[in-house]
Amino acid sequence: MRTCQTRPVPARTSPAASDDGPRFLAIPDVADVLNISVSQAYALVRNQEIKSIRVGGRGEYRIERVELEDYIQRQYRATKEYLDAHPFADAERDDA
Repeated sequence: MRTCQTRPVPARTSPAASDDGPRFLAIPDVADVLNISVSQAYALVRNQEIKSIRVGGRGEYRIERVELEDYIQRQYRATKEYLDAHPFADAERDDA
């Protein structure tokens, strides 16, 4: 009679989760990260400023963490470009 030998299964790291949390975020989670309202986060998704996918029977949006980070980095670049094009004039004036 033959016995079945089991091999140890190596631990796998799941791409679905990392030390930073889950791979995908719901719109309310994105709103929390960006400190904006849920409707503002929804508008960013609907305007395709943040890439997303639709999942489930109700087609709820999910945003991958890397896509959110990409959006944040784009906003940093856009803000820098704006500030470079519109330098702050020192408001020191003599009103005497």
